[in-house]
Order: sequence, then structure tokens, then C-alpha cells
Amino acid sequence: MNAERLLQHYERIADAPDAIARLRRFILDLAVRGKLVPQDANDEPASELLKRIAKEKARLVKAGEIRKFVGPEAVPVQDQPFNVPQNWEWVRLGDVLTKLTDGTHHSPPNGPVGDFKYITAKNIKNEGVLLDDVSYVSREVHEEIFARCNPAKGDILYIKDGATTGVVTINDLDEPFSMLSSVALLKLPSFLFNRLVVEFLRSPFFYDQMRGFMKGAAITRVTLKRMGPALLSLPPLAEQHRIVAKVDELMGLCDRLAAARAGRETARDRLAAASIARLNATDPETFREDARFALDALPALTTRPDQIKRLRQTILNLAVRGKLVPQDANDEPASELLKRIAKEKARAGKREKVEADIDNEEELGDLPPTWRAVPLIALGSWAIGSGFPKNEQGFESGPHFFLKVSDMNLPGNEKYITTSNNFIDDDAARRMRAKIHPPGTIIFPKIGGAIATNKRRILNRGSAIDNNCLGITFSSALNVEWAFLLLTTLDFTRYQAGTAVPALQQSVLERIPVGLPPLAEQHRIVAKVDALMALCDRLEASLTAAGDTRRRLLDALLAEALAPADARELEAAE
Repeated sequence: MNAERLLQHYERIADAPDAIARLRRFILDLAVRGKLVPQDANDEPASELLKRIAKEKARLVKAGEIRKFVGPEAVPVQDQPFNVPQNWEWVRLGDVLTKLTDGTHHSPPNGPVGDFKYITAKNIKNEGVLLDDVSYVSREVHEEIFARCNPAKGDILYIKDGATTGVVTINDLDEPFSMLSSVALLKLPSFLFNRLVVEFLRSPFFYDQMRGFMKGAAITRVTLKRMGPALLSLPPLAEQHRIVAKVDELMGLCDRLAAARAGRETARDRLAAASIARLNATDPETFREDARFALDALPALTTRPDQIKRLRQTILNLAVRGKLVPQDANDEPASELLKRIAKEKARAGKREKVEADIDNEEELGDLPPTWRAVPLIALGSWAIGSGFPKNEQGFESGPHFFLKVSDMNLPGNEKYITTSNNFIDDDAARRMRAKIHPPGTIIFPKIGGAIATNKRRILNRGSAIDNNCLGITFSSALNVEWAFLLLTTLDFTRYQAGTAVPALQQSVLERIPVGLPPLAEQHRIVAKVDALMALCDRLEASLTAAGDTRRRLLDALLAEALAPADARELEAAE
């Protein structure tokens, strides 16, 4: 392996999302191809090893310990997936095992006490058999299972059912135990190195063979019938030990690299958190300086999408608390804006009070003097969904959208619903008693798990919405973009009722306390949020580009180690 090239460029690839995992898989891939350690002409070739395996299996047949077998048979050249060193051999897994079986196919009575341990897939880990939460069976049950499946210390255990299919380990328990059929038992001849076989079974090459055989929709499953014929590259015994020593050495290096990366991530997280904490500081005298420091520092500290997501949320939280832009004493105060909203509601015949009592006003903190704390309903009127008849599915075209929750699935950070799967006209709306909500109305899911998605969408044309949606038509005296970002900061899951099918209730939502800024400040807030979100977009784009570059460089380095590439190709990938 060209370790020098990997180490030379490691700093540039270390933060690729899957760099360490890919290096681990790559090490095992090199191992099964005979490219991890040099071959020694003095090693007894694997062909002699196969003869010894045949003799041992013949002895076991004669002793009545195993059934009669044929082989090991040579694997035809056309079935060999890649070339291996001259002194290696291609074999079928079942041909080099003395036993391949699994545990009981009928879950026996078991519990926290008993005569013998009962091992299932949950107990099989890479590092050995974990006895946490182990259960037990009676001696009678154990003897029935053990007569067919008799694991001993040093045998290989392979998970072949369920989500952890492919996890393989060496049995490190001294005492006998019973197993469930989710675990396969592989017994080896005495002169095959079990550690080598385990590492080869962990390799991408072997896993890909098993993945092609996995059956079952709910539970993935590998059968013994499929495991037996699986291909395995077999090195000489002496080289088996050299390979395992090198794998241990390189996996140890990967452990150190992973620990170093975790340390870097922890340090970055602390620094990013400290920068965002400065943004959340309440001291108006230092806020501008803190904001400048944070926004200058965050690009260098941001390496993961979740960090950018936290930054976006912080920006929005600052916006609705009056901390994102400076206040202007010349702005018309929010109290005057509320008067205009009240007049608009009166003209429309709305009965909602603009000045109303609100719950938990203290949640808003100290708002600027020109702001007002109001209940959410004071800013607009509810847009209530209609229970459309099942025989009314809408039209292919029409003047109004006919919207469902699925119509809110917009790409990226789009706010406005500009298209729909269905349309209706005024006659259909009257027939269905569906209200047409005006452009600027902001809708969101009302029922079910979709509440937690925090979807908020603005109508760009008059639309009817079904009864799984709810919305607010904000006063025309407000900036609808500001109203949108206000709603995006509200976590509606805090207000949902019900467990099996959660739902939002208007009477609860309408009392949510919100801070209302002057209209002029609303415009400044929207402009500042747009600018900062554009910065976040650029951070995400640079993060994606950097990740792609690291991934391409890692691909090139790994490919070079398998089949040395022209240096110019590697430079092009960088």
C-alpha cells in the first residue's frame, strides 16, 4: 500500500465525511487481494494448505464428526473475480470449514436465569461475545441445541439475520452455550488462522457477496446455503499471520486518526458554540462587535451541515427578539401599527381582538421599547382547511390551487408555493364550501408527523387548503416576509395535542406570544436575514465543494494504491 501518498495528503482528506471508514474498508480490500504485505517465496503455498485441509476433513469424516465431503475443488478461472498472488488459491468458504451451521430455528424458553447462556445477534460484537443482557436456557434445551450447533472457544460467529448482518467475531467464551439461528457457526481446521478468516469475512468483497444474497423485506437474511459457496482468497499460512499483524497495525492507525479527528471536531464545536453564544448575548453595547467576530470566525469553524443549521436558527432567533438590526428612534412604533391592524380587521368584520392577553409573555425576554408583545392571532386571521369530498380531486388547471400537505414539499429554502398538483375554479370552491385564501397566506401542516417538519409555505395565488392544513392570513399592514420568518421560529410541536395522531388546535396557537416590531424595522430585519442566509448558503456551498474535493482526492489515492495511476491523473483529481 502506498502509505506515503496517503499520509502526504491526509490533512486534505481527513475531514471527508467517510474518510476513516473508507480507509478501514480499503485496508481489508488490499488484504484479500494480496496487496497488503509482500509475498515470500519461501512460504509453503496455499495449494499445500488445501491438501492438509482435505486430509483433516477426511479424518473427521472417518471419526464420524462431520459428513462426507467432496473437495476442496478448484475454483474455475472464469469464476475468479480478480487475480491473487501466485502462491494463493481461490476457494469456496464451505470447502475450507469443518463445520458451517447455525443455532436453533425455534426460539426456546429463556430468561434471566438458567443453566446455560443463550446467545443471539445482540450479543455478537466485533470485539467478541458481549454478555450484557444475556439470557439463559435450561440444560435440557441446551443439550438439544448443542447437539447440532456446538460453539467452542476460537470458533467464528457470524450474524446472518437482521440489521447487523455481516458482523463477525471470534468466540472468546470458555464455557459452552446455546445460540439462535440469527448467528452462524464456522469451525476451521486447526491450521487455518481464525483471525485471518474473520478479517476476510469483514472485507467489502465478502460483504458484497452476502449482500447480493440477502433475502427478506423487513429483515435482511443470509442463508447457510448461500454462505457455503461464497468465494474466499486463501493465502499461505505464514502470510496469513503477516496480513493480520499488518491489519492490526493499520487499524490501530485508523483508531488514532479517528481520535484525532474527534478531538478536532470537539474543539471546533466548542469554538463555534462560543461564537454563536456571543451572537446570543443580550448586551446591546457589544452586540455589533460580537456579531462581527462570530461571522468572521464561523466560516473557518464550520465543517458540518448541522453547524450551519444552528447558525441559521440563531439568526432567526435574533431577528424575532429585536437583536439582529439596530432600532431607529424615528420608526413609527409597533403600537401605531397595531391600531392600523385593528382598523383593517374591523373593516373585514373580524372579531379577533388585536390587544389581548397572552400566555408566557416572559418567554419573549426584554423586547426593544418600540416593539409590542402580542398574541399570534392579533396579527392576522386563521386560514382554515376544508374537508374536501373524496370525489373532488381537483382539475388539471384553474384559477386557484387545491393544496394538500404534500404540496408543501418544496426544494431547498423556497418559501412560495408556485405550483400545485391540482386546481379548482370558483364553482368547485362553492360546491365544496372551500374558502379561497388570498396570496400571502402562510400555511403549515396541522395533523400528524408532518407538524415536526416545520414546513411553512406562502401562497402566491388564491388557494383552497384541505383539513390537514392550517394557516394565517396576516394583515396587509405587515411585511409578509417578516411574518414568514416569525412563523419559522415557532416550534409548533410544543403546542400539539394527542400522542397517536398529534394535532394543532387554533385556540392554543392563537395565544402564542410573539414580538411585533415597527414596520420599518420589519423591512430591515428581512433584508439582514436575507443577507445572512445568503452567507449561510455560501458556507454550505463551500462545505460541499470542499467535501467533494476531499472525496475525489481520497478516491484517487485509494485507486492509486490498488492500481498505480499516472501522477497527472492524481493532480487533476486534486
